[in-house]
Amino acid sequence: MAPVNVLMVGTGEYTTGWVGTGGSTSDKKVGVVGLTLFDLRRRGKVGELSMVGVNGKKYPDIRNHLEKNIKKVYNNLDVSFKSFPADNAVDPESYKTAIDALSPGDAITIFTPDTTHFPIALYAIRRGIHVLITKPATKTLEDHLTLIEEAERAKVFVYVEHHKRFDPAYSDARARAKNLGDFNYFYSYMSQPKSQLETFRAWAGKESDISYYLNSHHIDINESMVPGYRPFKVTASGSTGCATGLGCVGGTEDTITLLTDWVKKDDPSKTATGVYTASWTAPQRAGVHSNQYFHYMASKGEIRANQSKRGYDVTDDDLGGLTWYNPFYMRYAPDEEGNFAGQTGYGYISFEKFVDACSALNEGRITLAELDRRGLPTLRNTIVTGAILHAGRISLDEKRSVGIEEVGGVLRLV
Repeated sequence: MAPVNVLMVGTGEYTTGWVGTGGSTSDKKVGVVGLTLFDLRRRGKVGELSMVGVNGKKYPDIRNHLEKNIKKVYNNLDVSFKSFPADNAVDPESYKTAIDALSPGDAITIFTPDTTHFPIALYAIRRGIHVLITKPATKTLEDHLTLIEEAERAKVFVYVEHHKRFDPAYSDARARAKNLGDFNYFYSYMSQPKSQLETFRAWAGKESDISYYLNSHHIDINESMVPGYRPFKVTASGSTGCATGLGCVGGTEDTITLLTDWVKKDDPSKTATGVYTASWTAPQRAGVHSNQYFHYMASKGEIRANQSKRGYDVTDDDLGGLTWYNPFYMRYAPDEEGNFAGQTGYGYISFEKFVDACSALNEGRITLAELDRRGLPTLRNTIVTGAILHAGRISLDEKRSVGIEEVGGVLRLV
């Protein structure tokens, strides 16, 4: 069969590296989604590419940015794509036109504000389109469960882009954790510098929060480590003051911590604690874009992973000091022939696994149930993460602990 055609929904930093006033100054200077899909097309794994946003007037600048920073850097890599809406148009509903231009078995990637994930994904699913959604899949547990039902009815694949599952250290830790006995304690921290709020100010504190954005990574890692456990209570705490001082709406949390109680499914006498902290008000000159680490403790051992400092640092006078880089996520240096050479980066691998799964489904070589059993971040394999994140938001808003119950095999918040 022909390779799958892919529509990129969202035109921002993670897709193109463009942030409206110029190229991003973060660790995603040329984006992730677009560059990865352009290279997958070069390798014959992806067919036609298209992109949709709200404001078509951005496209001339985006195309110039991609030509300069991708095509000219990576051996004339083809960065062409069909765009929606037109370059002179603004249309919040243009995603529908773009999805309608696809055929059943094609795919979309969704990198848009969190509140838009559900309606865009649902529109695509009902038209037989495979879907990759950035985390969180949805803001509510109810919407997450609805997407599962709709996807199974339409027989399409919906994949949540939890790329930390493919980080070599985290992947190894997940495997080792299963041999360390009963889960006892998990602590994680992930932050990004205050400068990111320049990019996120349009939605930060209005449509989503830092816990949905960053805690989602480590909650998913913890969930995937302990399939024999389930969460039963979440208590959230948030600090405020810094983000609002930087122009975010009042009440925007700077840092959010979710205290989560877990219980072993087949032995309720055994419980565990998860503590997940995320912040987007870290120092500007912390030396890393994403400070990230976790500590996992079980009855027969423990694991610590610090993925902010990976034994690779660069000092550059023009950048103002010491910086720790992460080429294991996206390796932007070209190979000896000038081609993009980041196929081993876990950011790239995450997309390739989605594209390969879509092709296998289209060709009848695999089933949705088999993809769930492989442990990929499918909708069904990320229900617990969605439940904890939603419970955390309710806990912050209502200033109470939120219970998570399992009734007839289905999770619900109480």
